[in-house]
Amino acid sequence: MKINSPVKILLVDDLPENLFALEVILSNENYLCVKANSGNEALKILLHQQDFAIILIDVQMPMMDGFETVELIRQIEKLKHVPIIFLTASMDNSAQIYKGYQAGAVDYMIKPLLPEILKAKVAVFVDLYKKNQELLIQAEQLKKLNTDLKAQKLLSKYSLSLIEASHDPLFAISPEGKITDMNNASVKVTGISREKLIGTDFFDYFTEPQKAGEVYQKVFEKGFVADSPLILRHKNGKLTEVLFNGSVYKDDKENVLGVVIVARDVTDQKRIEKELIEAKVFAELATTIAEEAKINAENATIIAKNAVKAKQQFLSNMSHEIRTPMNAIIGFTKVVLKTDLSTKQKEYLNAIKISGDTLIVLINDILDLAKVDAGKMTFEKTPFKMECTISAMLHLFEAKIQEKNLKLVKIYDPKIPKVLLGDSIRLHQVILNLVSNAVKFTTKGKITVSVNLLHEDDDKVILEFAVTDTGIGISEEKIGTIFENFQQATSGTSRLYGGTGLGLAIVKQLIEPQGGSIRVKSIINEGSTFSFILSFEKTNVDTALENEMLELDSEINNIKVLVVEDIALNQLLMKTLLEDFGFANEIAENGKIAIEKLKEKNYDIILMDLQMPEMNGFEATEYIRNTMNSTIPIIALSADVTTVDADKCKALGMNDYMAKPIDERLLYSKIVGILNNPKRAKVNTFFENEENPKKKLRYIDLTYLNQRTKSNPKLMMEMISLYLVQTPPIIDTIKQSFADQNWSLLGAAAHKMIPSFSIMGISPDFENLAKKIQELTMVQEKSEEMHDLVLQLEHVCLQACIELEEELQIIKNS
Repeated sequence: MKINSPVKILLVDDLPENLFALEVILSNENYLCVKANSGNEALKILLHQQDFAIILIDVQMPMMDGFETVELIRQIEKLKHVPIIFLTASMDNSAQIYKGYQAGAVDYMIKPLLPEILKAKVAVFVDLYKKNQELLIQAEQLKKLNTDLKAQKLLSKYSLSLIEASHDPLFAISPEGKITDMNNASVKVTGISREKLIGTDFFDYFTEPQKAGEVYQKVFEKGFVADSPLILRHKNGKLTEVLFNGSVYKDDKENVLGVVIVARDVTDQKRIEKELIEAKVFAELATTIAEEAKINAENATIIAKNAVKAKQQFLSNMSHEIRTPMNAIIGFTKVVLKTDLSTKQKEYLNAIKISGDTLIVLINDILDLAKVDAGKMTFEKTPFKMECTISAMLHLFEAKIQEKNLKLVKIYDPKIPKVLLGDSIRLHQVILNLVSNAVKFTTKGKITVSVNLLHEDDDKVILEFAVTDTGIGISEEKIGTIFENFQQATSGTSRLYGGTGLGLAIVKQLIEPQGGSIRVKSIINEGSTFSFILSFEKTNVDTALENEMLELDSEINNIKVLVVEDIALNQLLMKTLLEDFGFANEIAENGKIAIEKLKEKNYDIILMDLQMPEMNGFEATEYIRNTMNSTIPIIALSADVTTVDADKCKALGMNDYMAKPIDERLLYSKIVGILNNPKRAKVNTFFENEENPKKKLRYIDLTYLNQRTKSNPKLMMEMISLYLVQTPPIIDTIKQSFADQNWSLLGAAAHKMIPSFSIMGISPDFENLAKKIQELTMVQEKSEEMHDLVLQLEHVCLQACIELEEELQIIKNS
């Protein structure tokens, strides 16, 4: 090796962009970087090349990870002392670190790598390597000092020590092919003493003497020969596979004196190569056996899972099929009740309305119970105004309370913060159930709803809610079971007052998963008090009152609504309601017609049914948001109120969601609230720039990449192109492996994404999405949280790709 020749460094990583980044960091030094994209490829390279100053290797790789690769490298005699540094995206615990050092690593580095530290560490080991090489060069230089006897003796001793220290057989051969000298390794490999070897034909010790002679002649023709495979034979018959390397040596007048031959022993490498192939075959067999065992285990539970799916599908279908006609029945009943009617007609219509409302409550109770049983009940944390939410809920009972000549009392603690973080919808559902029961079972007296502050600190408040009535009460023996499914105070309660006995069971299931508790105190014929405690996080964010029930304002009449609905009865109902509001409206029978209308005319808001022929509401919304790039507010209307629909609406960018049958006052409030509040009219994306809503949120920052490439446009374009090529397939793998519940593949794919975030300047908050997914795969269980994280990660990465494509064009054009 010449003093100024490049020093070879082996880089091992399964991600091309990581290899490229390492090469860029080390590009300013006099290094020759050899790249391998897997442990297998690294071992293949090391079978033929062992002159590396240092090896940098990633820990987590498919097929064969860094630990396994390093253990195999250390089994190769020539590579036992080559420095190896592990590169990893995470260092979980001391056990993992110990495992790395035990495997043979000399150091660890955490991704994203700090270039200066990496270069400094590499420089230390390269310097040691160069010192060793300088010693070898000095030894060669000593040969030239033939005029100095002392120098020649030193050279002879030094050369002899080097030769004897070598584990590879070394022979000095005369031009006639006779052995003139050898080292101790040559004696061992042939089993013949030095005295007997000297003067014998070199070729006689190979299994193919003729081939050995041909290789020997090539040394004279070319001056050298490298890595020619031959087999040496021991006198007892043992065979040793070697790579024949030879070079002529000359005197000071350039006369050839003979040839020096080094027969590099590759027996271990061949054995390792064979073992690797066998290990791979066994691993594939083991994987096949494991997969078969997994399939057998899954088959044991498939009947139960199918039953749960069938139950959920039945409930979803039942909800849709019953709610669709009920939407028209209840809606038109309300419309007719507004007209001039006789007393008898009003009685009949009120009976229809009450029956319809009762049926809807029954459907809701059954669906909520099914969600709880399936573990699909989720809780959000959004800012809301507690006092306004309570007032809006109690407003719903005013007519019923007046009808029964009851008094409604609200007690609200003024010390409670104005805006809190929590699930206002679930809170609404709890209080709705409790107040509904209080109204139902009270014939005289009053109903009191109170909210009191129990505790407050810097982060949260703890509130106590209580609903007290002067109704029939509950017997002491029934209090213990009142929160169980299908339980009522007495066997005659359902006959006298109606209901399914599910309301309180659902209330308990809504409170306890949020860390709360509920209790009841009751005296027969005196009344009951249901109280529950919940904690809410504090926030400085102000919020619009999204569930506020607005009164009809005749001055708001310049709103144009596009109704997308396929059922004629529902079309007529929506048209009637909107005309009562004073809103202009047009009807589209499906999503395809709605899109054509949007291309021709302007509308203020869209009311979108979800289940329609030809093009449903989901497909239409996706087209409007992604193809037309429109931000027009969209409210989903659905007879299916399962969690799946609500989550899908949110993911596609719908602004709000309403269940059929439609409450006209709630519909009016949502339309006016969205159009009067620009913040609520924004598409409900996962990441929204609250501070500057007019400024488009950017996901990438190429400052780091610009620094690392020293503003080299070619390198920048290559790095960006690598990300654009690699990222979409990884996202597809993440989505598919999540759908298939292939947790190991999902975790590996998420891990692959982590280094690219820092390279492309994507926020660490988004990098944590991939890390969180990787953590959740350890649980090996499908969850709503993981589903949301996968959707968010897809959104971030695809948006980053769009921005990177724009940057790529800018760099190309400049």
